[in-house]
Amino acid sequence: MFLGYAPGVGKTYSMLSEALRRKSRGEDIVIGIVETHGRKGVEELASQLEAVQRKQLDYKGTMFEEMDVDAILERKPQVALVDELAHTNIPGSAHRKRYEDVQQLLAAKIDVISTLNIQHIESLAPTVRAITGITVRETVPDWVPLSASETVMVDLTPEALQNRMKRGDVYSQEKVEQSLKNFFRRGNLIALRELALRQVAEQVDRSLESYMDAKDIRQNWGVRERIAVCVSGSPSGQYLIARAARMARRMDAELYVLHVHREFAPHEENPKILEANLRFAENLGAQVVKLKGQSVADTIAEFVRSKHVTQVIFGRAPIRDWRKYLYLSAVHRFLRESPPVDVHIVTQESEEEE
Repeated sequence: MFLGYAPGVGKTYSMLSEALRRKSRGEDIVIGIVETHGRKGVEELASQLEAVQRKQLDYKGTMFEEMDVDAILERKPQVALVDELAHTNIPGSAHRKRYEDVQQLLAAKIDVISTLNIQHIESLAPTVRAITGITVRETVPDWVPLSASETVMVDLTPEALQNRMKRGDVYSQEKVEQSLKNFFRRGNLIALRELALRQVAEQVDRSLESYMDAKDIRQNWGVRERIAVCVSGSPSGQYLIARAARMARRMDAELYVLHVHREFAPHEENPKILEANLRFAENLGAQVVKLKGQSVADTIAEFVRSKHVTQVIFGRAPIRDWRKYLYLSAVHRFLRESPPVDVHIVTQESEEEE
């Protein structure tokens, strides 16, 4: 899947270029549907590939063209090019959405190369509306882009995209000025580009986790910072969470707030304070995780290993009696059982980390 942050960044051109490379290597590849939008460079590339004839559909007295899935299945190529994954098909088509056509091709063992803009991902559409003021009506469920075996972001700086617009390479000249004042404002493009970069980063992250699980790689590859902070039903928990949130923001890290419930341990925690702490964590954007285990140290060490956490924060209560030794014993046990990870011990009295 070729992912872009706005029309005109070059998704379709990149898809066709990839198709021609594959064709030169001997792969049997056809165009299921490609929208050229009158762009000469796209038309020139598309003309070098075999295209399956589109299906003609009559809707309310007007003829429309849609991808002919049955014709592609009968042709049975190795690879089909399917542009604009979020497209809604004309009523009377076999499926309501084009991504459902793609699912049928994949079920028939035909590989698919497709294109998608970031604003068409369902969970991101409200964010895009808040940024641009434009409601995106054609969307795909989040699982659709995540099911792609490989995602390539087609990137272009906002300035370069605006220049491409001004040259008439994206829309006809009569649409250019209006577009540059609305959807294609520089601020909009910067924000949309960041959304697309984050989407691809998340997918790369999942691929890395899957690879490490499949290869049983136990050590932590600190490619991205992930912080875990362990809290209880203590009034000092919110201070600890706030401290961890500041660290996460500085490093642009994922933040997990963990609580371990020990089933047979004496219930010394205040449940109301614990719930308040966890709500506070959610309000700061942390992922709250409730764990169960006989040993706090072992349970947290296993979580750190499974989620590839890079930094762990423990709170140190100002205690001087025998509980101090239990606390130190738990920390030492965690260090012994966990993969290599940075550990911060934070006290309530001081802003310094030890």
